[in-house]
Amino acid sequence: MKFLRIDRRIRRRFNLVALILLAILVALIWRHFLSSESVNLRATKPVEIAQTNEPIQPIPIAIAIDSAKVALGEKLFQDVRLSQNNRVSCVSCHNLSQGGAARRSHSPGIDGAKTKVNTPTVFNVRFNFRFNWDGEFERLFDHLDALMTNPKVMDTQWQKAIESFQNTPEYARSFNQIYPDGVTQTNIKDAIVAYELSLNTPNSRFDRFLSGNKQALTAAEQEGYRLFKAYGCVSCHQGVNVGGNMFQPFGAIGNYFADRGNITKADYGRYNITKNEADRYVFRVPSLRNVALTPPYFHDGSAETLEGAIAIMTKYQLGRPLSQEQIDLIAQFLRTLNGVYQGKAL
Repeated sequence: MKFLRIDRRIRRRFNLVALILLAILVALIWRHFLSSESVNLRATKPVEIAQTNEPIQPIPIAIAIDSAKVALGEKLFQDVRLSQNNRVSCVSCHNLSQGGAARRSHSPGIDGAKTKVNTPTVFNVRFNFRFNWDGEFERLFDHLDALMTNPKVMDTQWQKAIESFQNTPEYARSFNQIYPDGVTQTNIKDAIVAYELSLNTPNSRFDRFLSGNKQALTAAEQEGYRLFKAYGCVSCHQGVNVGGNMFQPFGAIGNYFADRGNITKADYGRYNITKNEADRYVFRVPSLRNVALTPPYFHDGSAETLEGAIAIMTKYQLGRPLSQEQIDLIAQFLRTLNGVYQGKAL
């Protein structure tokens, strides 16, 4: 039995090293993809990602945008006329003053109807490889379209909205200056997507640390980052967005859903899209950028604090419950991921 226990420890360490190496490989491939491909539609231009020797890369300080489209998209993002009842806008679920999310386990839509899952942040969305917790959409444009046509979210009445914007001089002028065909359904969504792609939060303290400023992080925060890597968190949370670039089962080691109980269809994750049994309880790994600002956590909004989310992750994803001191150190590191938007620290 003693040899068996030793063998298990060796295999666990081997698996951890393999996961970290895989994370670095995924990060390198994703960095190459971002630097050579456009993420979405005509609103996006190639993004140059800084080279580092770490599995996480800093968000680029400058990303080319179409300022006219972004300005128009920002207005549309806040305009309730895009909802059926003229009460809900994109910002209802993605409040930039609250980390680009809603800080609720489930966000309200049309007539108070609640979303089936927790709303992820819209900040740094350009660095996600798919959209929705179940990864249903490859393009941000299609993801936006699904939300706007969803009768429980926006339930956009397109003809009514188009006529309203055409009859608003400021909107009509902006659309005609940017788009040859003026106000159309496609152009409305294109402008909103351009705005969403501009919502980047570079220059976090951790980004500055990655860029060579070793004083940007305290000794405790650096130790938290070391633990984040040593215990394998970085195997899923890496790349520019510290996540957002792969699928993983929720409960890789323990059975989270059996322990939580009250399983719903929303808990099936990617299975709802593929109908492949292997995808049951599989989700897109969320980004940890600005994570300290967006409680509650997970697709079900079940973790109310950052420390609570870390404890759940280490138990069910890594199978290695950590001490409270270790959890606190990792939380200190994660708080250094809060970035800067429009010159102001989030």
